[in-house]
Amino acid sequence: MPKITIAHSPDSDDAFMFYALVNNKINTGDIEFLNVLSDIETLNRKAFESVYDVTAISFHAYAYISDRYILLPCGASMGIGYGPIVVAKREIPPSELKNLTIGVPGTLTSAFLILKIFEPNVNYKVIQFDKIIDSVLNGEVDAGLLIHEGQLTYSNSGLVKIIDLGKWWFEQTGLPLPLGGNAIKRELGDKLIKQVAKYLYESIKYALQNRNEALGYALKFARDMDDKLADKFVGMYVNELTLDYGEEGRKAVQLFLDMGYERGLIPHKVKVEFAEY
Repeated sequence: MPKITIAHSPDSDDAFMFYALVNNKINTGDIEFLNVLSDIETLNRKAFESVYDVTAISFHAYAYISDRYILLPCGASMGIGYGPIVVAKREIPPSELKNLTIGVPGTLTSAFLILKIFEPNVNYKVIQFDKIIDSVLNGEVDAGLLIHEGQLTYSNSGLVKIIDLGKWWFEQTGLPLPLGGNAIKRELGDKLIKQVAKYLYESIKYALQNRNEALGYALKFARDMDDKLADKFVGMYVNELTLDYGEEGRKAVQLFLDMGYERGLIPHKVKVEFAEY
């Protein structure tokens, strides 16, 4: 029986996607899936070492591991006109970001890449993603780059939004902002890769068709959010592009990495490749 390690971040949207797969709601034949939870920046780093068979990954990090991993054709988190946001204690014009120190959740995150595309000269300090709001409040940094639930809960702390980078990207490109996807080791071979791709598709489809059931599980991973807010967050990042990238989603990922390369933020040009079902 093949054992496949499948790693993702402990967030409500990822939990929603993987619910059926890790709770035996779908028949996965003779494949046993071993679930691993870790924050996205740690998963990005682990992917450099090829630790997990299947891993959630920032699209930014994919640029560095595309020789060993291929993207699965489903499971993407994309912001359609919204995405990571920069917040501060006071109103600040976005043009002033270059004069601030910004707390960021990791240099391999897609949030960091889009921030640098927007403002290449930004000063930053890496802070664990769920500590960034506190770091802004206590003055450790001037502003914070928020991912995950912080995008919806920041105002509870009295912070104000400086810019929504997903909105800015959409205004520039007309495309969704690619944030995270799922990658699988190429060495597993075409047959096994296709099987895993199919099961992940079925897991996401099951969650969408049994929303309340999957949401009940996902709520266990919702930090500082009530049920209504968690439902909204899952709806933001598990959408039609999660089930299938489609032409628009695939184009967005390639453009995102191309732009990173053209701005000198990624050292080499990346050809984005997707596994098939």
